[in-house]
Amino acid sequence: MRQRRTDAPPTPTPSPSAPALRNAAPRGRKRVLIVNAFFDEYRRTGGSPSRVPRAMGPVFLASVFSSELCELRLYSEQYSGPLHDPQLLAWPDMLVLTGVTTSFDRMLHLTAYARSLNPKVVVVAGGSPVRALPHRARRFFDYVCIGDIEELATVVATVFGPDHVAAEMTPRFDLFPARGFIGFVESSRNCNFRCSFCSLTGERVRYQSYDLDYIRRQILACGKKQIVFIDNNFYGNDRRFFLARIELLKELHRERRIAGWSALVTADFFRDPENLARAREAGCQSLFSGIESFDEATLKAHNKRHNTLTPQIELIRGCLEAGIVFSYGIMLDPSRRTVADLRREIGFIVDTPGITLPAFFTLPIPLLGTPYFRECLEQRLFLPNIRLRDMDGVTLVTRPRDSLEDALSFVRDLPNLRGYRLRALRQMARFLRRYRRTLTPLQLTAAMVSGALICTQSAASSPLRPNWRKPRQTFYGPTETLDPLYRPRLHLESRYESHFRPTQVIDADGRLAADVAEDLAQPSAAAARQP
Repeated sequence: MRQRRTDAPPTPTPSPSAPALRNAAPRGRKRVLIVNAFFDEYRRTGGSPSRVPRAMGPVFLASVFSSELCELRLYSEQYSGPLHDPQLLAWPDMLVLTGVTTSFDRMLHLTAYARSLNPKVVVVAGGSPVRALPHRARRFFDYVCIGDIEELATVVATVFGPDHVAAEMTPRFDLFPARGFIGFVESSRNCNFRCSFCSLTGERVRYQSYDLDYIRRQILACGKKQIVFIDNNFYGNDRRFFLARIELLKELHRERRIAGWSALVTADFFRDPENLARAREAGCQSLFSGIESFDEATLKAHNKRHNTLTPQIELIRGCLEAGIVFSYGIMLDPSRRTVADLRREIGFIVDTPGITLPAFFTLPIPLLGTPYFRECLEQRLFLPNIRLRDMDGVTLVTRPRDSLEDALSFVRDLPNLRGYRLRALRQMARFLRRYRRTLTPLQLTAAMVSGALICTQSAASSPLRPNWRKPRQTFYGPTETLDPLYRPRLHLESRYESHFRPTQVIDADGRLAADVAEDLAQPSAAAARQP
């Protein structure tokens, strides 16, 4: 569920399979559990408390509920690991679930546990998984929210009564772990570009901004921290709004209300050199931008032509020389390019002086309902027997151009950059020498974290939580091992068996599977309602 939509939300309807009894909540102070459901791409079970950005959905969703009439508890499986506590799962009158697209099955698991432990619980689900699969979602959840946060407010008013909705929606940072020196806020929603692989493109949503007072209240609620804006595109297409936020941040930084800030921007931000100067003056420490690839053909194929307007190496160095750390990710697609070509790109990156190393390498993810997903489907690029869980960015789900053996060897090496680690370490040493007087010690440390992330697989985001019991991964969709989470931890009635079957996206013939056909054979309901 997205936040703070300005127009009227759609009227939610209960799932046809939901017993009417669930809509009659008990009297008294209502108990609400909000969970960010999550599957770790490396099958870790201990959580990733050091991962940036952090999943903040529960904090914003909690703002819907009256603090006087509702007792709230938040849980992030990304931060704390899988939710297994039966007492907590049995506790709520209402369970609110959100997460990324691959989290859909995990939301089903949590629903089964909660209903088994408390048959009267009302389960509300939203976020990108539900927007992609609204018909399937209505089979399992009592209320399905395909819109923004105001839609949850309508559900709360329907189930508990209008007085249980907060008069003013302010994110509940006080209910989330305040670990570390980073605070997460949001100043806008969605993006004005239409990259073919992005879920926002599939949902056909518009870029929208929040009012400055709401942004200020979020920032001040975080305390004096490094603020990370979790906007999909901090720059956007509203120049006046961008400059107004810069002035706000300059004021707060000058008054020492914040230690600094970082944000995600698109490549068009860097076309105006004054943008970097303004951001740096306002306390900007780091910017993330979706480089995706140094191969121009790949960028054009994914409708990222705005990334071709400025030479990317020049863009990165310009940002660093302005005193701002530049972070980015790289997407490597064995179905479009040869393994040799992909390896050359990695070599180019680790051997290029004066740029940061990527924060991550990923395989492209054909997110449900996106143009890229439909392209893979129409061109029969999908491997057989692909489940939604397999679409995690580290598992091969599309047919490679090279032999399967060569492609899998590449995919298995990618998470820890096997074969390139020494060159990466040398590049990091050169980077430190070059920018030791341009960047602060904190910025230099942040830049080095990128190297740690790509050279140590997943250790950098959970360094104190090693997991030696995780299942061995094949990195190949048709044979990939399912998480142990698909095996129920409690004794459940047989009617919950379907909650633990993985959602099948592609069948044995490489075609759309029955599980998702109703939603994906045509544009989703979420997309259809957008102008």
